[in-house]
Amino acid sequence: MDQTHSTTNFTERKRGQHLRAEERGATQALKKQGFSNRAIARTINCSPSTVGYELRRGTSEYCGRGRRPGYSARLGAAAYKANRRRCHRFRSIPRKSEFICWMVNMVREHNWSFDICVGRARRENLFPAEYIPCTKTLYNLLWKGELPITLFELPEVLSRRSNRKPRLPKHSFGKSIDERQPEVADRTSFGHWESDTVLGRKRRGEPAVFTIVERMTGCYLSIRIDSKTTAGVALAMKQLKEQYGDKFSQVFRSITTDNGNEFADFSAFEALGTEIYFAHPYSPWERPVNERTNRILRRFIPKGHSINEYTDEQLLMFADEINATPRKRLGYLTPEELFEQQLDRIYSIN
Repeated sequence: MDQTHSTTNFTERKRGQHLRAEERGATQALKKQGFSNRAIARTINCSPSTVGYELRRGTSEYCGRGRRPGYSARLGAAAYKANRRRCHRFRSIPRKSEFICWMVNMVREHNWSFDICVGRARRENLFPAEYIPCTKTLYNLLWKGELPITLFELPEVLSRRSNRKPRLPKHSFGKSIDERQPEVADRTSFGHWESDTVLGRKRRGEPAVFTIVERMTGCYLSIRIDSKTTAGVALAMKQLKEQYGDKFSQVFRSITTDNGNEFADFSAFEALGTEIYFAHPYSPWERPVNERTNRILRRFIPKGHSINEYTDEQLLMFADEINATPRKRLGYLTPEELFEQQLDRIYSIN
């Protein structure tokens, strides 16, 4: 039976909040007086379904001595506390799951990042979806020390750089990057490259590696040169011209490089039908794809190790390993896969 008044007084409760001890006490008293769930809900300012759930939780199955089971505020509070202890988010994956073991192996053997592992596993359906956590979760576990891998095995996590404003050029080897077509920055068209040279050890006469990467596909080429000079760079470009033949100008539509002295004569290669541009001095962020990929190459050729320690076949193998690594911005495809598609399109044209 519903009543329009009650002798139970308590402070007002805001809707949406969990029931407090006074609401449970009021519920017990009002229920004994015969109030309906809706009447109790109006009195304690909550939803009728909340009252129903609370009565269900706080009513025991057996009262004893033949009495009918009734709601107890004490039992309701005990059930609430027990549920609160279990309400945290459970870890979705075991620490020694097949995905974790596979991921650790890919990081150690192929220098893959967590994001590459997650993206590639989902794209290829390598594991059930519920056993593949998101990238953020993996990094959170890494920082907590809950993965069988250390921070020092992921050097990119420990190094973050910020961009600076470009300085004015002290000399000019050719056309500035400011003259480059806007389509190059969009990475939506094929044939635009960034180049640089990599030294293993800074000594006079030390060999170097000429590196060049395509902006849209991320395909990375590395060629050993005898020295970090204009002659060495010219030799590398000659090898590329011989490799791609008459289609060179279609594969290499433009190249953007830095202002190192080894590129002083680089503008001469515009005779091959390739546009040559130079970034601002001390502005590596204007060639982000090349700089980022050179840092990956450093995993194979650390600073202080001479290039003489590596054979030409090893340098090619390093580049192949980089090109076979899936990339997030490529939809977790590999640079090699996309680059081959573009070459097939170019060489199929009569």
